[in-house]
Amino acid sequence: MSGLKHKLPWSILVVLHDTHGHVLLLERAKQAGFWQSVTGAKDTMQEPWAITAAREVWEETGVKAKPEAFNDWGLENVYEIFPVWRHRYAPGVTHNTERVFSLCINRDSPIVLAPKEHVQFLWLPWQDAAKACFSPSNAEAILQLPIKLGL
Repeated sequence: MSGLKHKLPWSILVVLHDTHGHVLLLERAKQAGFWQSVTGAKDTMQEPWAITAAREVWEETGVKAKPEAFNDWGLENVYEIFPVWRHRYAPGVTHNTERVFSLCINRDSPIVLAPKEHVQFLWLPWQDAAKACFSPSNAEAILQLPIKLGL
């Protein structure tokens, strides 16, 4: 990655949902059939988690929300970075820390996808959304959504 900045191993996961427990999922552009919530890395180590969450939701869906609108679950998942994606990180980095958030949005909100990242989106009931996710930590977060929402 000569001359390029390495991706930081600190990222966010944001479960976007409506008031009835439906979850917005995005299909990855380079991995057909890989569905996920909004994810993304911090730009700097000092960037607050909620700022990262707001930036990534805006970049990936076009939904604008203030950082204080996000529900920080206080949950961090540490997982091994898939070998196919390790080239994005500094040499020797093998694990990522992912902070979990949620954000309630209206299902009628216009969704504008970042075409290099995602090709389509869909709304699913939380149970179906959890089954559709390729990431175990994303599926687990969605399974916790009814508890967080009191459904």
